[in-house]
Amino acid sequence: MSRSGYTLPVFACASAIAALHWLRDRQSLKVALVNLIEPAQIAEIAIAQVAGLSENMALAITHSDPGDNLDLTRDTPIWVLVEWRVGEGERVIIKGGEGIGRIGDKPAIYAYAHRLLQENLQALLAPGEKITVTVILPEGRSLAVRTSNSAFGVVEGLSLLGTNGISQPLSSPDQLTAFRSELQQKASQFDSLVFCIGENGLDLAPKIGINPERLVKTANWLGPMLVEADVLGVKEILLFGYHGKLMKLAGGIFHTHHHLADGRREILAAHCALAGLKSSDIQVVFHSATAEAALIYLRSLDAATGSDWVKQVYSAIAQAIDSRAQEYIHSHSNRDTSATICGSILFDRDRKIIVKSKTACILSGKLC
Repeated sequence: MSRSGYTLPVFACASAIAALHWLRDRQSLKVALVNLIEPAQIAEIAIAQVAGLSENMALAITHSDPGDNLDLTRDTPIWVLVEWRVGEGERVIIKGGEGIGRIGDKPAIYAYAHRLLQENLQALLAPGEKITVTVILPEGRSLAVRTSNSAFGVVEGLSLLGTNGISQPLSSPDQLTAFRSELQQKASQFDSLVFCIGENGLDLAPKIGINPERLVKTANWLGPMLVEADVLGVKEILLFGYHGKLMKLAGGIFHTHHHLADGRREILAAHCALAGLKSSDIQVVFHSATAEAALIYLRSLDAATGSDWVKQVYSAIAQAIDSRAQEYIHSHSNRDTSATICGSILFDRDRKIIVKSKTACILSGKLC
């Protein structure tokens, strides 16, 4: 049985609660109680250290525990400074300190983290009290270079990302069971669904008009989830994801965790060759450090020459994703010609849509 832990925002919130407790009572908490909100439960988080830095400022430290999830933030320290504040403005101001990544000029602290900190801390403040909360990840910069954060425009550190407080082991069989359970529930309501590999897709899909009730998270288990959807009689699935992940399906890779298989540069280079890109440009694509870097290079070619390589290459990749997904389902299906239909939408690091397959264009109108 896999053990679930908690996401980074939960530990940041626990540190903030402990620091605020010291400011008010001059006592060091051993355990902070965090209302997760999503899900509706209380988490008990161990506090590693609390220190008063002045009469008006305190620092508290927790250590991340993602459970059995393969997460590089395991045991990383989360520092939070809490300072009394006077004047106008919000009761709780949240800032990103060292190690918190940035998106443009804003800290990479997403909606759930803001809500978690705001609701937990405001409940502890007396009328008129105001605080500034600064979240610091001392190891954030060094850990960030081992993530795909930069692919989504997050630089200089890690993000406080997530839609709930539970860190699930996304590559474990137990987690597949949980995803299948959610799929079964959604399939009983809708015959057209949207598969999202990760949090970025789940966050972006409603913003482009997709009904959030139709969203199903798959993590890396796309193959088993496609087969399950077909067994359940789902008629149509829209595959919605970051191009660097989703394009693996174009190469027949249906478990997308990088520990098992990659193939992105081979897939991109092959489709560039089929589209007629010259050899020297194919070499650049093949040797690009990331799929995003390859996309940027293709866009630069289009800008310089007036060509449309991005459209040609990515349209072909999207079509290949649809075809390979259909083949995968058919190879495991007893429904013959009535097997589930798939379309695909790929987006880039700025969460801008790169391409919609022809089938995705047809499905999109049914999913709003």
